[in-house]
Amino acid sequence: MSYQVTIQPSGHKFTVEAGQTVLSAALDAGFALPYGCRNGACGACKGKILEGQVDYGNYQPGTLPDEDRHRGLALFCSATPKSDLTIEVKEVGAAKDIPIKTLPCRIERLEKLADDVMQIFLKLPANERLQFLPGQYIDFLLKDGKRRSFSLANAPEEDALLELHVRHVAGGAFTDHVFNTMKVKDIMRINGPLGSFFLRESDKPAIFLATGTGFAPIKSILSHAFHHQSDRQLVLYWGARNLQDMYMAQLASEWQQAHGNFSFIPVLSQAGNEWTGRTGYVQDAVLADFADLSGYQVYACGSPNMVDAAVKACSQHGLPEDEFFSDAFAFQSA
Repeated sequence: MSYQVTIQPSGHKFTVEAGQTVLSAALDAGFALPYGCRNGACGACKGKILEGQVDYGNYQPGTLPDEDRHRGLALFCSATPKSDLTIEVKEVGAAKDIPIKTLPCRIERLEKLADDVMQIFLKLPANERLQFLPGQYIDFLLKDGKRRSFSLANAPEEDALLELHVRHVAGGAFTDHVFNTMKVKDIMRINGPLGSFFLRESDKPAIFLATGTGFAPIKSILSHAFHHQSDRQLVLYWGARNLQDMYMAQLASEWQQAHGNFSFIPVLSQAGNEWTGRTGYVQDAVLADFADLSGYQVYACGSPNMVDAAVKACSQHGLPEDEFFSDAFAFQSA
């Protein structure tokens, strides 16, 4: 059985087939709803059900607490309709005209940025380019039918090679492959671009929070902004355990020297005695510097715990709900 979904306020309509999620059907129909992880971990796809009923599916409880469900909210990446629906969600106009492609690619270069971070450069066929918005990600399509998602770290202007930052996670079958057996000239398949984590047009200053390889999509966003000589005020808070984990701190420092509208604040949670900079959690450093966030946009990328803590804390400091954008990196071991 299929159901019809109406999006408000746009009035767009699309059909959802049996067992299909609202998000999947909307994307198939060409409507760009906001989303990130697509597995119920980040909350980027959260919207309101005005009419109808859904099966909420599988998701992380902290991403959709009971009070949100009582307010009529759902995660459209996991929710499947049980009736015709009317939903309220702000469509992502900037991504709607970008085609999602499945393409072969070749591993062009592998470089270790840190003991546990690999920089992968992918080469597409000579007649192909991947159009994307800075901040979006791609999926590797594996032979067993599974997918692995990684953010694009290069700016769209620098698309001769696609750049990824992959952290080696113990027990991660794919990251074990990247660090132990992947070779230059290996052929892979990718699907993308995906995700709605990109810089919105605004005159408001933008605050970026990153942990770990959450720097990758922010690198893409900032590189693009600098390429176009944006005069918007931009500040990056990058959190890591120690300075060695902040694998491109030198690049961020160079940006700060080159661009008067950009500031870089590294924050270490396990700093040694020699460290004289900021310590603690990255979201706490932001709140110590910005008592009132009502006039800002915030972009957070990294661990689900950081993203969840950041959205709650920023809201308590006056940040409007629709000015927080996130991409949570959920670990998949299988």
